[in-house]
Amino acid sequence: MAGHSQFKNIMYRKGAQDAKRARVFTKLAREITVSVKESGDDPTANPRLRAAIAAARKENMPNDNIDRAIKRATGDGAADTFENIRYEGYGPGGVALIVEALTDNRNRTASEVRSAFSKHGGSLGETNSVSFMFDHVGVIEYPAAAARMEALFETAVEAGADDVVAGEDGFEVITAVEAFNDVREALEAEFGEAGRAGLEWRPQNTVEVDEEKAGTLLKLVDALDDNDDVQKVHANFEVSDEVMARLEG
Repeated sequence: MAGHSQFKNIMYRKGAQDAKRARVFTKLAREITVSVKESGDDPTANPRLRAAIAAARKENMPNDNIDRAIKRATGDGAADTFENIRYEGYGPGGVALIVEALTDNRNRTASEVRSAFSKHGGSLGETNSVSFMFDHVGVIEYPAAAARMEALFETAVEAGADDVVAGEDGFEVITAVEAFNDVREALEAEFGEAGRAGLEWRPQNTVEVDEEKAGTLLKLVDALDDNDDVQKVHANFEVSDEVMARLEG
């Protein structure tokens, strides 16, 4: 019986991983489609599309999927009309969350996001109800092997970046939203494609939460991430390594 149960557990995990992978591909395809509709299907002239394709390849999304997403936006397939929507609210303990979505049905997405908040002890607020606690910035990451700190810093600052931070695995370039594309293009011309590049809502201050609240908050974030319409979830809470180890155990 133990072997049978183990096999069932393995199959369950594989099924969950496959479902998660499918959701990731759906989100990436939407971003590619919207990027093409916004600024055309030439990645060299469309920074948002270039970033979307890079993100898709990083997740090992097949080229056929990428091509289909582009064709949907250029009229070679049935294209849906998606709009960007931002939701803001509070989770347990007053933790602030920002949810970015791409949807073809505003009412459906609002209802599902509101339901996720309510089910996990949170509440959906009005636009700008929590965003004042975050900074909206561009973030461009490069691995340590891509460049020397001095060279990366000089190129980034000359292009208009606000800061360059060195970490264990590489460098993080921070920009204003308005300067993001210019800085990314300057860095890619000098050092090649970035490891990751995009706009983020970064909390000005974070709140450390206890194990009980952390468990509920992580369930809320997972529920939002599982929604095909939700692209990104940003929050201002931190969980200690000790608490995470107990939750994962």
